[in-house]
Amino acid sequence: MNGEEEFFDAVTGFDSDNSSGEFSESNQKVTGMIDLDTSKNNRIGKTGERPSQENGIQRHRTSLPAPMFSRSDFSVWTILKKCVGLELSKITMPIAFNEPLSFLQRITEYMEHVYLIHRASCQPQPLERMQSVAAFAVSAVASQWERTGKPFNPLLGETYELIREDLGFRFISEQVSHHPPISAFHSEGLNHDFLFHGSIYPKLKFWGKSVEAEPRGTITLELLKHNEAYTWTNPTCCVHNVIIGQLWIEQYGMVEILNHRTGHKCVLHFKPCGLFGKELHRVEGHIQDKNKKKLFMIYGKWTECLWGIDHASYESFKKQERRGDHLRKAKPEDSSRKAESDVADDVPVAQETVQVIPGSKLLWRINTRPPNSAQMYNFTSFTVSLNELETGMEKTLPPTDCRLRPDIRGMENGDMDLASQEKERLEEKQREARRERAKEAAEWQTRWFYPGNNPYTGTPDWLYAGDYFERNFSDCPDIY
Repeated sequence: MNGEEEFFDAVTGFDSDNSSGEFSESNQKVTGMIDLDTSKNNRIGKTGERPSQENGIQRHRTSLPAPMFSRSDFSVWTILKKCVGLELSKITMPIAFNEPLSFLQRITEYMEHVYLIHRASCQPQPLERMQSVAAFAVSAVASQWERTGKPFNPLLGETYELIREDLGFRFISEQVSHHPPISAFHSEGLNHDFLFHGSIYPKLKFWGKSVEAEPRGTITLELLKHNEAYTWTNPTCCVHNVIIGQLWIEQYGMVEILNHRTGHKCVLHFKPCGLFGKELHRVEGHIQDKNKKKLFMIYGKWTECLWGIDHASYESFKKQERRGDHLRKAKPEDSSRKAESDVADDVPVAQETVQVIPGSKLLWRINTRPPNSAQMYNFTSFTVSLNELETGMEKTLPPTDCRLRPDIRGMENGDMDLASQEKERLEEKQREARRERAKEAAEWQTRWFYPGNNPYTGTPDWLYAGDYFERNFSDCPDIY
């Protein structure tokens, strides 16, 4: 098999000896399952029983069908030790390090705080709209906090749809390329107030003790009422201690959000952790007009909240703060800092709250996670509902939808052996499909997106072809 034929999407390395599993008491080492403390009334069975409705609004599930599998018995070092500095899209990982979601569903988590888009659409002034758009851009990465599981790589042609009438949007995504892996998405407001679209090509690298995910691709938000388009890219995400020690996540890098109609720009700095962890999770930035005059300052944490204040008040506060600096004794630097070695990176202790400058206004606050989140891959309530398969859904979904993937469904239901077997079957099926296309010199044809240029930045992008919600799925490929 040559490099073109290799399919790295779904190799598992999972052993049946480890899948029998035991439920454990807290603070004990486990060899299988972890107890999930939740009422049976909140569970969604393997049959995908439809949740009840309240006041005409559908209620979504609040727990997964089975608790997460322990990763304590698995070592990723045997896989990653030869990959330092390499790109990881072709490196296979054991299924134990996955979470029961496809990357297409992970992208859908951008929409958890979609109310910020609705709010921006209703605001009369461009400065106010940019504040809400900036809050939405930060909120889009908030669900990654403490999420150390790897989503399943989408199969070529895989799709995911989500319609949330209660939140006022519908969403469609498709895996449009396998090498390189590219996921395209399109979302629209049910009240025709916005379009949100883009294509994501995450580039993963292993750096000895950490895995870095560098986002590639442009994200575009259009506020139709105002004839405005905003574009940006996400910050870099880094997972530390993938070999030894406690896993922890940080986001860092600069995010620039541009309003292509008015010229307003928001520049956000996602701060790296720093030596003493003082900057962990912090976000700071400003909004400027087309003449680069600073109008508004933004600060907070992507794991917690975002605040904003006018530029003059911010500078006045900082000036007063600097006057008091001479009264504070500087802390001596830690001369015993560990050198790069096999020792785990210390998990920084983050401040619990953000220091709020007087006169600031709250732009966004993270949603509280469910009490059993730690036993559900640290999912948010929104995330828990993403793979929900309700009665009768199979008749309306295309056969390519993530919810129908048997390996993800098996993992969600706690059947790790089935998940492993199905993953291997799917990868062999895709290898065979690729070989058949090669024999016939046939190109893969995407169904819902086509390659083009972003209409606002001119950069390469994947654009929505339309008609998905007409539900003509007769020519969809058989990928499962």
